[in-house]
Amino acid sequence: MPAPGGDDWAVYPAATAFLSHLRAGGAPRAVWGAAPGEDWPRRLAEVAATSLAAGRGSVICVPDHRDVARVDAALTDLVGPGHHVTLQSEAGPGPRYRDFLLVSRGSRRIVVGTRSAAFAPVHDLGLVVIWDDGDDLHAEPRAPYPHTREVLLERAEIEGCAALVGSFSRSVEADHLLRTGWAHEIAAPRATVRERALVAVAGVDTVRDPHAGAARVPKEAHDAVRWGLERGPVLVQTPRAGYVLRLACDRCRTPARCTTCAGPLQLTGPTTPPRCRWCATEAPAWSCRECGGRGLRAPVIGDARTADELGRAFAAVPVVTSSGDRIRATVDGERRIVVATPGAEPVAEGGYAVVVLLDTWLLLLRDSLRAAEEALRRWSNAVALVRPGGRALAVGDPGAPALQALVRWDQAGFAGREAEERREARLPPATRVATLRAEPGALDDALTLLGVPEHAEVLGPIAPLPGSTDTAERAVVRVARAEGAALSAALGELQRVRSARKLDPVRIQVDPIEI
Repeated sequence: MPAPGGDDWAVYPAATAFLSHLRAGGAPRAVWGAAPGEDWPRRLAEVAATSLAAGRGSVICVPDHRDVARVDAALTDLVGPGHHVTLQSEAGPGPRYRDFLLVSRGSRRIVVGTRSAAFAPVHDLGLVVIWDDGDDLHAEPRAPYPHTREVLLERAEIEGCAALVGSFSRSVEADHLLRTGWAHEIAAPRATVRERALVAVAGVDTVRDPHAGAARVPKEAHDAVRWGLERGPVLVQTPRAGYVLRLACDRCRTPARCTTCAGPLQLTGPTTPPRCRWCATEAPAWSCRECGGRGLRAPVIGDARTADELGRAFAAVPVVTSSGDRIRATVDGERRIVVATPGAEPVAEGGYAVVVLLDTWLLLLRDSLRAAEEALRRWSNAVALVRPGGRALAVGDPGAPALQALVRWDQAGFAGREAEERREARLPPATRVATLRAEPGALDDALTLLGVPEHAEVLGPIAPLPGSTDTAERAVVRVARAEGAALSAALGELQRVRSARKLDPVRIQVDPIEI
């Protein structure tokens, strides 16, 4: 095995101390904010090789199988075969069990995988790594709902090993690790970030162009795509998959609804009639119930329609899509336009010349506590695919704080402000929160049996929304972080008592991703 390198980490001033400490068998802890265009699989392979050279093992957890394949290739290139395994469901039960045995017997010291790999029994564990901890794929949807980040950080505490939380963006939880002093920051200087990529925002200027308000792809975006096609591939990110997901009357803007079930109408292609998204009933003779108009407009457009529009605007250039069940892992470095949904962006050979982010308002309007944080994370991951010296353009409101953070590449500052707002509202990670969900009678019994800590707050029960078919109610229990262990013990005792009495089930989650 070659000696582990670290020259490419030199752009991060604090990385030298982290690698030196790791090489000496220490247990440094860091939150790494990767710069745009960074070859992060190679960097993770280098830190794992450094731990291996010190005689200790590593666990690297990434969101999905495409990321596993990239880290697997980087490790094979750096340390050669025979030193690591990949643990993921796509491998199948036979190969997966074989690799698990190699790890449990100490024959392999580096494990790369998705969220389940966090539990891998690596011998002499010296390093745990999680990449893009804000991705919801790291959250296990089955009980007891462990999160990859929490599992790895707990293992770092128990086994006294190093920990690295890396991403292009920064989650509020990662910011909390820095604020409490549990970890130190690894970040690139501002000058390096400016050299890697230039990010701008294209707003709607209705003063100079009265028709700009109706333009989904403004002139600045077309100019950026044209500039990029002269130099290589161009990535266009759009939040929705499909053709036209919503239709509305072009006269009064009333949403177009199905006459059979009142579901929203959509278009599945350029030549197909409108059809209902719920019952699939076609409506070729639709008319507006409010004004009688028969014209339709498309307020929400998907990746397929975006590809059609760009294909007509740039007829000499091939246009490919990546979304849904047709996700491309990579594309070559030839001139082309790639239209992808968030998380489905393929990696371009040599990087993209230009990245354009469309319909940014859709991500910001999600009904979620993490809407702005998640939007910034998805935009940052797309912009990070740009080649050194490339450009990125976001189409949206220049005054949006998340877009301002993207332009400055200040995800750390944005996470800090989000954390401060949650601290004022007494929301995680500043506090510990548990949600209990069950039928009304079962929830009342559970709250009666629950021995909450002295200073706990019980919010609820909260009834389901009017008209919902779900009859389950919810309650929220909130405590200070210092009482988090006591709350967990009380919840565990509650479940044991209810299980022994064979009472109706209660779904309990501690610090869920969504409250």
